[in-house]
Amino acid sequence: MIPLIIGGLVAIVGLLILADAWIPETASYRSDRRRSARTERSLGGEAAIGLAVLCMAAALIGRDTWPYTTVAVIAGAVLFFFGLIANRKYLKERITNRGALRRGAPPGKKRS
Repeated sequence: MIPLIIGGLVAIVGLLILADAWIPETASYRSDRRRSARTERSLGGEAAIGLAVLCMAAALIGRDTWPYTTVAVIAGAVLFFFGLIANRKYLKERITNRGALRRGAPPGKKRS
C-alpha cells in the first residue's frame, strides 16, 4: 500500500509541474528592480520534467507486477534529461547568478 500512496503523491507533484508549464502567467509587475533581464524558462522543458515525474509515479504505482515499469523509468529519465537540457540557461542563472554585492561603497567611490 505504501508504494501506491507515494506514487499518488509523486503523480500530484508531476501534475502541478505540468500545470505550471501549461497555465499562462498573468502576473504583471509595474517595474522590475533587477539590473538585467531574467532568463525565461523553457515551458516545453518544464512540461518534459512534469511528464518525467508522472512516468516515475506510474512506475511506483505499477510496482513489480506491471510489465512496463522499466519502460516508464527509462522514458522518465529521457524526459527528465531533455527538460534539464532545455532549461540549462535558466537553471544556470538560478544557481550561479547572485548579482553584485551591495555591501559598502562601489569601488572607487567613498562613502559619505
